[in-house]
Amino acid sequence: MRFTPTPLHGAYIIELERRGDERGFFARAFCAKEFADMGLTAVWLQANVGFSQHAGTLRGLHYQVAPYEEAKLVRCTKGAIFDVMVDLRPDSRSYRQWFGTELTETNDKMVYVPEGCAHGYLALTDHAEVFYPVSQFYAPEYERGVRWNDPAFGIQWPETAQRIISPKDQSWPDYVL
Repeated sequence: MRFTPTPLHGAYIIELERRGDERGFFARAFCAKEFADMGLTAVWLQANVGFSQHAGTLRGLHYQVAPYEEAKLVRCTKGAIFDVMVDLRPDSRSYRQWFGTELTETNDKMVYVPEGCAHGYLALTDHAEVFYPVSQFYAPEYERGVRWNDPAFGIQWPETAQRIISPKDQSWPDYVL
């Protein structure tokens, strides 16, 4: 695995290193030692799968507050998504900054979203699927969110023919400084 820092403190793009032959390939998608050596959470308590039927489906931006803050390791296993994280850690040097990148079923990239960052994604294709382990159990009473188009962040989402957003995700409040 190759770890490339993003502009957000503690967030990484992680690229698989394929070892292949005529049969196909093998790649390591997680190694507790390599994650620990990078200072990253290396214990996953739950794994989630998200499926978006239609391109233009936007999910997020979600996070959990203490004591259930969670790190995520996000990989697109089918189709393509534009993955976004926003740093909501007031003591972080990248506070209130966002980072987005395209994850596809073929580009061998994952993103590591650290605790304290909101996360969401936009399906760029029909039938997009993501797989992501998280470092905490889902605790609905500790779930929070910020609106996908909150002017405090200025996220530049890719243009799509439609935007399909749940009422819950549309109703998240503006981020309060």
